[in-house]
Amino acid sequence: MPLNRILVADDEESIRWVLSKALKQKGFSVDLAHDGRHALELIKDNCYDLAILDIKMPGITGLDLLDKVRELKNDLLVVIMTAEASMKNAVEAMKRGAYDYITKPFDLDVIDAIIEKVAKARDIAGQVTTLKQELKERYQVEKNIVGNSAVMQEVYKTIGKVAVSDVTILIQGESGTGKELIARAVHFNSERLGKPFIAINCAAIPHDLLESELFGSEKGAFTGAGERKLGKFEQANHGTLFLDEIGDMPLDLQAKMLRVLQEQEVTRIGGTQNISVDVRIVAATNQSLVEKVRLKEFREDLYYRLNVVPITLAPLRERRDDIPDLANYFLTRSSAEMSVPPKRLTDDAVALLKAYSWPGNVRELENSIKRAVILSNDPLLSALDFGGLIPVGETAVRNSQETSLEDLIDLKLRSSMNGIEELEKGDIHSMVLEQVERPLIRLVLEKCRWNQVKAADVLGINRNTLRKKITELHIEMKRG
Repeated sequence: MPLNRILVADDEESIRWVLSKALKQKGFSVDLAHDGRHALELIKDNCYDLAILDIKMPGITGLDLLDKVRELKNDLLVVIMTAEASMKNAVEAMKRGAYDYITKPFDLDVIDAIIEKVAKARDIAGQVTTLKQELKERYQVEKNIVGNSAVMQEVYKTIGKVAVSDVTILIQGESGTGKELIARAVHFNSERLGKPFIAINCAAIPHDLLESELFGSEKGAFTGAGERKLGKFEQANHGTLFLDEIGDMPLDLQAKMLRVLQEQEVTRIGGTQNISVDVRIVAATNQSLVEKVRLKEFREDLYYRLNVVPITLAPLRERRDDIPDLANYFLTRSSAEMSVPPKRLTDDAVALLKAYSWPGNVRELENSIKRAVILSNDPLLSALDFGGLIPVGETAVRNSQETSLEDLIDLKLRSSMNGIEELEKGDIHSMVLEQVERPLIRLVLEKCRWNQVKAADVLGINRNTLRKKITELHIEMKRG
């Protein structure tokens, strides 16, 4: 938090002139007030990093003004000036929240020391604020990473092993698997906590602008460069730089990136000075960099420089056991964000979500839950509430090669009976058994080339029982 703008309030013009000149020579922006009321108006209307107030001024005294400052802008640091070096004034000023206290006449070296002290205090305060914010973000990130499947447990273990070091990490996974969340988890669990986490999507920025975004530019370096611009590397100094979609970085820029990683220095566009940077790199891609290296679309040396520790995020279809927890998490969060009563998922909805292939991964699941929360007025979300996205029944079943037979049967039964509020007396048991038995017996007969003796052995039933079933179920026999 750099010290830039200072307010000086004193009814003596000579004091205002001396302080203004001295502070402006050091590069500060200075506003002047001739009494307490004027100073109060300036404080209300502007943002100051420091206020230097005389203790005795017409209208409102410096001490009363200090009370107003504590009410209006509690983060504004105030230094009180007085010509009466009494203990009473000093104690009263500090009790009311002054940062420091100086007596007139004073040497400008005293002001310099005060300014340096204030700058350090603001810097420490800024670091504390950043740390608090990052601890809050760390909590949010870790809360947002949901999943207890074996593949996610391996990811958690890797994060724990690499977070405390500065090794470069390459996160690979399909779009929507949560690569940036993992990158943030690495940063927030590292010793760089409290330092910047800067993210840049290499695919979202035009190629001709990406270099200046990464490395910065000097004033006049190109058309439109009206002032010096710090690049992401400088912004992330002492912290972590997340390079998302690194596979889309153009080849000419890859060479410059490699040099920066090797030398730990950047040069702004249009500049000649090499600027040292201390940055931890976490890169991510949804492409096969190995294949891009083979096709000469990605530098092999850069690939090995980035791929020190690889983290691979499995697509959602390969960790279906996490889907219920993820769905309930998004359901709770979406209900809270939209200020609607909490909703729950029915068993048929959970079975349907587990059966779908989720090509958009976790992001698609989150959006599906949000859509259902918005559109449904029912506190229970059933499979029908996801019908616009996932065809209920056979289509979902065809997309579920890794789902168990029991889950698929359960899904089909729930879909078939969805909407039936009360079950009446009937013959559901026989009807369902018949629908399961017929395709089963027909399939086994087909595999046994319609040999009934062999089929009966495979099914584990008597041959006469099989012949009876063939008749009752109207199974058309074919020649083997």
